[in-house]
Amino acid sequence: MNTHEPLTQPEVQGFAALAARLAENINAVVLGKPQVVRLALTALFAQGHVLLEDVPGVGKTTLARAVAATVQGKWRRIQFTPDLLPSDVSGVTIFNQATRAFEFHPGPVFANIVIADEINRASPKTQSALLEVMEERTVTVDGVRHPVPQPFLVVATQNPVEMDGTYRLPEAQLDRFLVKLSVGYPDESVEVEVLRGATVRSPDSLTAITDTATVGEMVRMARRVHIAEPLYAYAVRLAAATRNHPQVRVGVSPRGVIALTRAACAYALIDGRGWIMPEDLKTLAEPVFAHRLLLTPDAQVRGVTAAEVLHQAVASVPVPLPSGQPAPAHG
Repeated sequence: MNTHEPLTQPEVQGFAALAARLAENINAVVLGKPQVVRLALTALFAQGHVLLEDVPGVGKTTLARAVAATVQGKWRRIQFTPDLLPSDVSGVTIFNQATRAFEFHPGPVFANIVIADEINRASPKTQSALLEVMEERTVTVDGVRHPVPQPFLVVATQNPVEMDGTYRLPEAQLDRFLVKLSVGYPDESVEVEVLRGATVRSPDSLTAITDTATVGEMVRMARRVHIAEPLYAYAVRLAAATRNHPQVRVGVSPRGVIALTRAACAYALIDGRGWIMPEDLKTLAEPVFAHRLLLTPDAQVRGVTAAEVLHQAVASVPVPLPSGQPAPAHG
């Protein structure tokens, strides 16, 4: 149960209005993808991280930079390559001859928004350097802990796994991402506008709408969203349905269930509600759960996707009614 003070209507309306302005600002450069932008903001307010998987050139980095510019946050970009070292990510301790002491030189993860470009091109050892900072929001170098700035959001991009020169992200790391999104190709009308030069804008040209301190307050507000008791059980049953599905080898972990409820709280607030509905959980099930599923070898051979399996699993779980009585499941 949420033990925080319930949100007042002015607080909810103020949050939704500011979130709408942030989304509008980002949509000025991320064209025709309002739901992707909304889910990226959901992750920011839920203190989660975003994994963008898509082919090169569809605006993954633009989205991350637009979020950073909109909230006046410090952003850094790490281009992952096969020869990137863990210290290139987290930082390194160097001996200073003048002071006769070791000094910590922070790596690029010390920013509000870290863009990890093509994360699956780096070796597993370097990928794992992101694990601690994503989960703990601190970096440990030579036994000394260094906290990263708040708010802290990792937006990682990866090329589809079947492309050359990629290392598959391990399940432990995939589980650290709140949502996995795909920007996708633009609609024809949007692409024509881009070619005509009418809508070409850089994230550098965006005006900041708010600052990181306000974002931190919005993160705290999202924790106060009301979750009715039946919806906790509904979230758990959605995860259980993935674990019991015949085509799933490894289902959604308890961390995944926590991620779903946290994301639903932020998603509801963006929508102008101080409480979550079953539809929030259903809408977020794919971006939050799909990358956490490991399908059976047979399902993989037959080309079954995690999204298809998830759709079946969600449809099999009765939706709780406002009275707390579950509605019949839809096949």
